[in-house]
Amino acid sequence: MTSQAAQGPETVAASRRSKLTPEREQEFFDAVLDRIRACGYDAVTMEGIAASTRCSKSTLYRQWKTKPQFVAAALRSHRRVRFAGIDTGSLAEDLRQAARAAGEWSAQDTVLLQALGHAVTQDPELRRALREALVDPEVAALKEILRRGVERGEVAAGHPALEYVPAQMFGVLRIRPVLEGEHADPEYLVRFVEAAVLPALGLTRGPRPPSTG
Repeated sequence: MTSQAAQGPETVAASRRSKLTPEREQEFFDAVLDRIRACGYDAVTMEGIAASTRCSKSTLYRQWKTKPQFVAAALRSHRRVRFAGIDTGSLAEDLRQAARAAGEWSAQDTVLLQALGHAVTQDPELRRALREALVDPEVAALKEILRRGVERGEVAAGHPALEYVPAQMFGVLRIRPVLEGEHADPEYLVRFVEAAVLPALGLTRGPRPPSTG
Protein backbone atom coordinates (compact mmCIF):
# COMPACT_ATOMS: atom_id res chain seq x y z
CA MET A 1 0.00 0.00 0.00
CA THR A 2 1.39 3.44 -0.91
CA SER A 3 1.76 6.13 1.69
CA GLN A 4 -0.94 8.18 -0.05
CA ALA A 5 -3.36 5.27 0.01
CA ALA A 6 -2.63 4.74 3.70
CA GLN A 7 -3.38 8.37 4.37
CA GLY A 8 -6.76 8.21 2.68
CA PRO A 9 -8.31 10.53 0.09
CA GLU A 10 -9.14 13.36 2.50
CA THR A 11 -5.56 13.54 3.80
CA VAL A 12 -4.17 13.47 0.27
CA ALA A 13 -6.54 16.25 -0.82
CA ALA A 14 -5.55 18.35 2.17
CA SER A 15 -1.88 17.78 1.37
CA ARG A 16 -2.41 18.99 -2.18
CA ARG A 17 -4.32 22.06 -1.03
CA SER A 18 -1.60 22.91 1.46
CA LYS A 19 0.79 23.68 -1.41
CA LEU A 20 -1.04 26.97 -1.87
CA THR A 21 -0.42 29.68 0.68
CA PRO A 22 -3.52 31.29 2.20
CA GLU A 23 -2.55 34.55 0.48
CA ARG A 24 -2.34 32.88 -2.93
CA GLU A 25 -5.61 31.06 -2.37
CA GLN A 26 -7.31 34.33 -1.43
CA GLU A 27 -5.92 35.91 -4.60
CA PHE A 28 -7.76 33.26 -6.63
CA PHE A 29 -10.96 33.81 -4.64
CA ASP A 30 -10.83 37.58 -5.05
CA ALA A 31 -10.16 37.22 -8.77
CA VAL A 32 -13.10 34.93 -9.48
CA LEU A 33 -15.59 37.04 -7.53
CA ASP A 34 -14.35 40.24 -9.18
CA ARG A 35 -14.73 38.63 -12.60
CA ILE A 36 -18.23 37.42 -11.80
CA ARG A 37 -19.23 40.94 -10.76
CA ALA A 38 -17.75 42.39 -13.93
CA CYS A 39 -18.78 39.80 -16.51
CA GLY A 40 -21.43 37.54 -15.00
CA TYR A 41 -21.15 33.96 -13.85
CA ASP A 42 -21.54 32.29 -17.23
CA ALA A 43 -18.75 34.35 -18.82
CA VAL A 44 -16.19 33.37 -16.18
CA THR A 45 -14.01 30.32 -16.85
CA MET A 46 -11.37 28.49 -14.87
CA GLU A 47 -8.99 29.11 -17.77
CA GLY A 48 -9.64 32.84 -17.65
CA ILE A 49 -9.03 33.02 -13.91
CA ALA A 50 -5.84 31.00 -14.31
CA ALA A 51 -4.60 33.46 -16.91
CA SER A 52 -5.47 36.54 -14.88
CA THR A 53 -3.76 35.17 -11.76
CA ARG A 54 -0.74 33.80 -13.65
CA CYS A 55 -1.17 30.18 -12.68
CA SER A 56 -1.83 26.99 -14.60
CA LYS A 57 -5.43 25.92 -15.00
CA SER A 58 -4.39 22.50 -13.68
CA THR A 59 -3.65 24.19 -10.35
CA LEU A 60 -7.21 25.43 -10.09
CA TYR A 61 -8.71 22.12 -11.21
CA ARG A 62 -6.53 20.25 -8.72
CA GLN A 63 -7.75 22.43 -5.87
CA TRP A 64 -11.39 22.77 -6.95
CA LYS A 65 -12.72 20.20 -9.38
CA THR A 66 -15.38 22.37 -11.00
CA LYS A 67 -16.21 26.05 -11.42
CA PRO A 68 -19.20 25.84 -9.03
CA GLN A 69 -16.95 24.31 -6.34
CA PHE A 70 -14.37 27.05 -6.91
CA VAL A 71 -16.95 29.83 -6.70
CA ALA A 72 -18.57 28.26 -3.63
CA ALA A 73 -15.18 28.21 -1.88
CA ALA A 74 -14.59 31.84 -2.88
CA LEU A 75 -17.96 32.86 -1.44
CA ARG A 76 -17.26 31.10 1.84
CA SER A 77 -13.89 32.85 2.07
CA HIS A 78 -15.74 36.19 2.06
CA ARG A 79 -18.12 35.34 4.87
CA ARG A 80 -18.66 38.49 6.93
CA VAL A 81 -21.09 39.59 9.64
CA ARG A 82 -21.42 43.31 9.04
CA PHE A 83 -24.03 43.72 11.76
CA ALA A 84 -21.82 42.21 14.45
CA GLY A 85 -21.19 44.54 17.37
CA ILE A 86 -24.26 46.71 16.83
CA ASP A 87 -25.79 47.15 20.29
CA THR A 88 -26.67 50.72 21.25
CA GLY A 89 -29.29 49.81 23.84
CA SER A 90 -32.07 51.04 21.55
CA LEU A 91 -33.81 48.91 18.95
CA ALA A 92 -34.56 51.90 16.74
CA GLU A 93 -30.94 53.06 16.73
CA ASP A 94 -29.65 49.50 16.27
CA LEU A 95 -31.80 49.23 13.15
CA ARG A 96 -30.53 52.59 11.88
CA GLN A 97 -26.94 51.42 12.36
CA ALA A 98 -27.72 48.13 10.62
CA ALA A 99 -29.16 50.14 7.74
CA ARG A 100 -26.01 52.23 7.49
CA ALA A 101 -23.82 49.11 7.58
CA ALA A 102 -25.91 47.40 4.90
CA GLY A 103 -25.72 50.49 2.71
CA GLU A 104 -21.93 50.48 2.86
CA TRP A 105 -21.70 47.07 1.19
CA SER A 106 -24.94 46.96 -0.75
CA ALA A 107 -23.47 47.83 -4.16
CA GLN A 108 -20.78 45.17 -4.13
CA ASP A 109 -22.96 42.39 -2.74
CA THR A 110 -26.00 43.25 -4.85
CA VAL A 111 -23.95 43.10 -8.04
CA LEU A 112 -22.57 39.72 -7.00
CA LEU A 113 -26.01 38.34 -6.16
CA GLN A 114 -27.42 39.55 -9.47
CA ALA A 115 -24.48 38.05 -11.37
CA LEU A 116 -24.98 34.69 -9.68
CA GLY A 117 -28.76 34.78 -10.09
CA HIS A 118 -29.53 31.84 -12.39
CA ALA A 119 -26.48 29.79 -11.43
CA VAL A 120 -27.51 29.50 -7.78
CA THR A 121 -30.88 28.06 -8.78
CA GLN A 122 -29.12 25.29 -10.71
CA ASP A 123 -26.34 24.28 -8.31
CA PRO A 124 -27.23 23.34 -4.70
CA GLU A 125 -23.66 23.74 -3.42
CA LEU A 126 -23.38 27.20 -4.92
CA ARG A 127 -26.75 28.17 -3.46
CA ARG A 128 -25.74 26.87 -0.04
CA ALA A 129 -22.42 28.73 -0.15
CA LEU A 130 -24.15 31.96 -1.15
CA ARG A 131 -26.52 31.69 1.80
CA GLU A 132 -23.68 30.85 4.20
CA ALA A 133 -21.57 33.79 3.00
CA LEU A 134 -24.00 36.62 2.30
CA VAL A 135 -27.40 35.80 3.76
CA ASP A 136 -27.53 33.61 6.85
CA PRO A 137 -24.94 35.47 9.01
CA GLU A 138 -26.62 38.82 8.41
CA VAL A 139 -30.13 37.49 9.02
CA ALA A 140 -28.98 35.84 12.25
CA ALA A 141 -27.34 39.08 13.44
CA LEU A 142 -30.45 41.07 12.56
CA LYS A 143 -32.65 38.63 14.45
CA GLU A 144 -30.36 39.01 17.45
CA ILE A 145 -30.87 42.78 17.32
CA LEU A 146 -34.62 42.23 17.29
CA ARG A 147 -34.42 39.69 20.13
CA ARG A 148 -32.65 42.21 22.34
CA GLY A 149 -35.33 44.78 21.54
CA VAL A 150 -37.98 42.31 22.65
CA GLU A 151 -36.06 41.54 25.86
CA ARG A 152 -35.87 45.26 26.65
CA GLY A 153 -39.63 45.53 26.20
CA GLU A 154 -39.41 47.87 23.20
CA VAL A 155 -41.61 45.61 21.11
CA ALA A 156 -43.89 42.73 22.06
CA ALA A 157 -42.53 39.23 21.53
CA GLY A 158 -45.53 38.27 19.43
CA HIS A 159 -45.54 41.39 17.27
CA PRO A 160 -46.48 40.21 13.76
CA ALA A 161 -44.00 42.54 12.03
CA LEU A 162 -40.90 41.02 13.66
CA GLU A 163 -40.57 38.11 11.28
CA TYR A 164 -40.70 40.39 8.24
CA VAL A 165 -37.92 42.81 9.21
CA PRO A 166 -35.13 40.78 7.50
CA ALA A 167 -37.21 40.55 4.33
CA GLN A 168 -37.85 44.30 4.47
CA MET A 169 -34.18 45.17 4.93
CA PHE A 170 -32.76 42.75 2.38
CA GLY A 171 -35.62 43.17 -0.04
CA VAL A 172 -35.05 46.89 -0.47
CA LEU A 173 -31.33 46.28 -0.97
CA ARG A 174 -32.04 44.00 -3.91
CA ILE A 175 -34.97 45.78 -5.51
CA ARG A 176 -33.90 49.43 -5.54
CA PRO A 177 -31.39 48.90 -8.39
CA VAL A 178 -34.20 47.33 -10.43
CA LEU A 179 -36.81 49.98 -9.67
CA GLU A 180 -34.69 53.12 -9.62
CA GLY A 181 -31.36 52.20 -11.18
CA GLU A 182 -29.47 53.09 -8.00
CA HIS A 183 -28.09 51.06 -5.13
CA ALA A 184 -29.54 51.46 -1.66
CA ASP A 185 -26.89 53.63 0.00
CA PRO A 186 -26.70 54.25 3.77
CA GLU A 187 -28.86 57.37 3.81
CA TYR A 188 -31.54 55.75 1.67
CA LEU A 189 -31.66 52.72 3.94
CA VAL A 190 -31.86 54.82 7.10
CA ARG A 191 -34.79 56.74 5.60
CA PHE A 192 -36.41 53.42 4.71
CA VAL A 193 -36.00 52.11 8.25
CA GLU A 194 -37.53 55.26 9.70
CA ALA A 195 -40.41 55.40 7.23
CA ALA A 196 -41.30 51.70 7.01
CA VAL A 197 -39.53 49.40 9.50
CA LEU A 198 -39.90 51.39 12.72
CA PRO A 199 -43.59 52.20 12.17
CA ALA A 200 -44.28 48.55 11.36
CA LEU A 201 -42.82 47.63 14.75
CA GLY A 202 -44.82 50.35 16.50
CA LEU A 203 -41.69 52.38 17.26
CA THR A 204 -41.58 56.16 17.00
CA ARG A 205 -38.70 57.66 15.14
CA GLY A 206 -37.47 59.70 18.08
CA PRO A 207 -34.49 62.05 17.81
CA ARG A 208 -31.73 60.95 15.48
CA PRO A 209 -28.19 61.16 16.89
CA PRO A 210 -25.63 63.10 14.82
CA SER A 211 -24.22 61.18 11.89
CA THR A 212 -20.84 59.58 12.61
CA GLY A 213 -19.73 59.39 9.04
